[in-house]
Amino acid sequence: MKLTYYGHACFAVEAGGKTLLFDPFITPNPLARNIDIETIAADFILLSHGHGDHVADVEAIAKRTGATVIAPFEVGSWFENRGVQNVQAMNHGGGAKMPFGRVKLTSAIHSSSMPDGSYGGNPAGFVIETDGGNFYYSGDTALTLDMKLIAEQTKLSFAVLPIGDFFTMGVDDALRAADLLEVNTIVGVHYDTFPPIALDRGSAQTAAKARGKQLLLPAIGESIEL
Repeated sequence: MKLTYYGHACFAVEAGGKTLLFDPFITPNPLARNIDIETIAADFILLSHGHGDHVADVEAIAKRTGATVIAPFEVGSWFENRGVQNVQAMNHGGGAKMPFGRVKLTSAIHSSSMPDGSYGGNPAGFVIETDGGNFYYSGDTALTLDMKLIAEQTKLSFAVLPIGDFFTMGVDDALRAADLLEVNTIVGVHYDTFPPIALDRGSAQTAAKARGKQLLLPAIGESIEL
């Protein structure tokens, strides 16, 4: 699978013959100023929660590409009311077959409100199953023992986890999460965008190596094979 990082917690994965775009927050992010959202492909847009730093570019990309938006119920309904077509509003613990394979929403420990301050329901993560492998994106979350249940049900190739601390897990908790998830490859997200989540990359990589984990930190706009 090919993963392309677009900054903050936004990334795309090419899997099952489709392009899955997660939590698009690009145009307001000065670190992603060289990314042109008009060039970003998406067959599906998956949203973990309603905060502006995860949904800022949903409308523009969804309306241009016709992508199906997969999101927790309240988040999906909010975008439907704003004229976004092809919304699959789901809820926690629920799964569905999709053209790329299967998606299941998982619990996340965080908060959620929409950009206009309206109720955003509960935040979520995603387990994605495809013929080419399975992966987990936790969304914004604290460390939780629920992650162990994911590993019991699904063999994962890698996990995409927040590592910036302050608003989400930091590196140490993300490494503990990787143990619960039984993965050795982590793609780190949700760091460096704001001063409170600045990452000490050297310390992060040292900690990962000490735990026998591969911590991948692709540059914004970089694609990697997983």
